[in-house]
Amino acid sequence: MSTEITNIAFDTALSNGARNAVRDCLRLRPEERITIITDRECAEIAASLVHEVESIGSAYSVFVMEDYADRPLKDMPQVILDDLATSQTSIFAAITQTGELGSRIQMTSVVNKHRIRHGHMVNINKQIMMEGMCADFIEVDRISQRLVEKARATRIIKATTPAGTDFTAEFAPHLKWLKTSGIISPDKWGNLPGGEIFTSPFNTNGLFVVDGVVGDYLCQKWGDIQAHPLYIEVVENRIKSVECSNKELLKEFLDYTHTDENSDRVGEFAIGTNIALKSIIGHILQDEKFPGIHIAFGHPYADHTGQNWVSTTHIDCVGRNFNIWMDGVQVMERGRFLYENF
Repeated sequence: MSTEITNIAFDTALSNGARNAVRDCLRLRPEERITIITDRECAEIAASLVHEVESIGSAYSVFVMEDYADRPLKDMPQVILDDLATSQTSIFAAITQTGELGSRIQMTSVVNKHRIRHGHMVNINKQIMMEGMCADFIEVDRISQRLVEKARATRIIKATTPAGTDFTAEFAPHLKWLKTSGIISPDKWGNLPGGEIFTSPFNTNGLFVVDGVVGDYLCQKWGDIQAHPLYIEVVENRIKSVECSNKELLKEFLDYTHTDENSDRVGEFAIGTNIALKSIIGHILQDEKFPGIHIAFGHPYADHTGQNWVSTTHIDCVGRNFNIWMDGVQVMERGRFLYENF
């Protein structure tokens, strides 16, 4: 276990977000144990989380990944996985590197097996701690619950945007909708900040314009891509074509989505519900919770959604200013929820 984290001085502006994470989102109790996995870049944020844990009085371990293996991590160190298996709650707060998705999947497999309440803070930074993590997650959860109940009874969702999105998704009863509102339960670990409902779609077709952000390591490189959107044509749940004026981004996106046989397949369909967010900031961890739709190609979270295929990759694609209809009933107009309709 890394002990130097407890001695790091941290900006007190992080405290509200840390308190929300540990007390409201994870609901850590004094008699429980928590494992915190971090890296050197996020050490200050980890220190704020540890301070909150210590104020509750819970037992904890904190691991700085670079102390146990070279980055990028091909595999999550076994000592970390073994410790994680002994905890009831956990947090991953670290900056991703290319090729590390497999190690995070190893981690979340332990989380799933032991039904650990896990907060996934991939690429967390101080801005997100002071914005998205300061949301009223009780209210976000209330809105998310209403929306997921309607989604579970919906067969067709249609979405359009001023940028040109015209996208239709079909859903099936055997593919489950999940709520990750920030209030984390043993049933499904969740990203923090929270605020989305999602599933793996039965089928999708149409044009999806990514004028917000793309995920994984491409987000760190390109940030907000509104000036150079990706125009993704999807036919029968797979990428048919992609256009983008930024040719380097286009090549990287195409390479990523052709990593394995299902990397070009729509694995996730989600609606962001964190109403505290007012704008896209160029960071996927927060921006995928922005009210609107995002889809992801690759890994479909099969353990939770019930999907029957897998992928070694997962890349989120976020747009702006959505109009959304659920079985013909409009639930969002230009990015604003129409609460009276759900």
